[in-house]
Amino acid sequence: MTFSQETQKEKKEGYFLSQVHQPFFTLGVVNAIIMMFIFALSHKGVLHLHLDEELFHVYSLIFIVFTNIFTGFLFTTYPRYCGEEPVEKPYYLKVFYINLTGNLLFTIGLFTSFYLVLFSMLIIALGHYKIMMKLKELFDKSEAANLEDPFWILRAFKFGLYGNVMMIISTLFHPLEHFSVTYSFYMFLIFLTFSVGQRMIPFFSHSMEEKDERFVSAVFVLFFIKTLLVTFHTYEYVKIAEIILDVLLGIYLLGEFLAWKMLDKNAHAIIWVLHLGLFWLPVAFLVDALALSAELLFDSDFLYLGMHLLAIGFLTTILIGFGTRVTYGHSGQPPQANGFVKSLFILVQFVVLGRFLYSLNIGLGWEKNFLFDISFSTWILLFVLWSIKFLPLLIRGKK
Repeated sequence: MTFSQETQKEKKEGYFLSQVHQPFFTLGVVNAIIMMFIFALSHKGVLHLHLDEELFHVYSLIFIVFTNIFTGFLFTTYPRYCGEEPVEKPYYLKVFYINLTGNLLFTIGLFTSFYLVLFSMLIIALGHYKIMMKLKELFDKSEAANLEDPFWILRAFKFGLYGNVMMIISTLFHPLEHFSVTYSFYMFLIFLTFSVGQRMIPFFSHSMEEKDERFVSAVFVLFFIKTLLVTFHTYEYVKIAEIILDVLLGIYLLGEFLAWKMLDKNAHAIIWVLHLGLFWLPVAFLVDALALSAELLFDSDFLYLGMHLLAIGFLTTILIGFGTRVTYGHSGQPPQANGFVKSLFILVQFVVLGRFLYSLNIGLGWEKNFLFDISFSTWILLFVLWSIKFLPLLIRGKK
């Protein structure tokens, strides 16, 4: 059967749900717009939410936006890592409907009832559990010779489930909130992105260099230490230790990435943006060290500058690159970016810049609060423009 015939058959069966990445990418991207818009209005005092604003912001981005996007990507690629059959359609549809139900109830509960929010978070955690169990099933069945990368990806998703549960508990037991947020961010979101990126980006770049076999495990340990230090960095000596760790992490990651010799000025735009996202990881840690040092010296607060550089510069840049590549490839088009898509890649960096300037505004007392409006507006614009270009491909396929 030709690709054209397969596509026509899929459309008759309901094209939107025919490939595993389609519903999850769509749900994640639409939520990226909705959740940021709600957060912005809440932060500006326009909306009152039945959930702590900071917890809402972190939980919605980690478990409603990024987890859905990652699920679409991993349900597509993880079976290949393990040499197993693709995730069966009934299973991924069940997970999608669980996630969709949880996401809708979460949004409604924000404006109506804290207990509905809590119930929706339990449903979202159930979806996360189902995702993790499918990855575990594929891993356990696999007879592939090298399962190191699938092992760490699976472990990261387990960490995410633990973080999800802890954040639910923290809505009732507030002293747990800071640790649950930090743990979910570093040990799930950033470590998962790192685990996937360090495998796929050298592969896409045709890098033939041998990696240090201890690299991922070493980063795992350093990330865990970072999580503990962030949790307790209200103490000055802990913050000093965190600064030292940030510098070590930044130098270690940068040295390893350069050793892969994958940079090529002639690479097409999707590979270029993936390289850019990967190198944001060490840069974010080094900038975080500077920001923490400035906080100590000037007794100021740069409002999670390092975390936002990781979340936008590293994570969002990579996911926009991966999402674009997968969407193109699975709609029967070559994964190459035209002028509009290249502009989207550049726009991601303006989102990073906007959030960077807003942190400087807070830390240095500029009182230029319009920078917050620029920051959230560029984020929403990025995902709106990406949606205009790629949601038709996800929903209807190639014309």
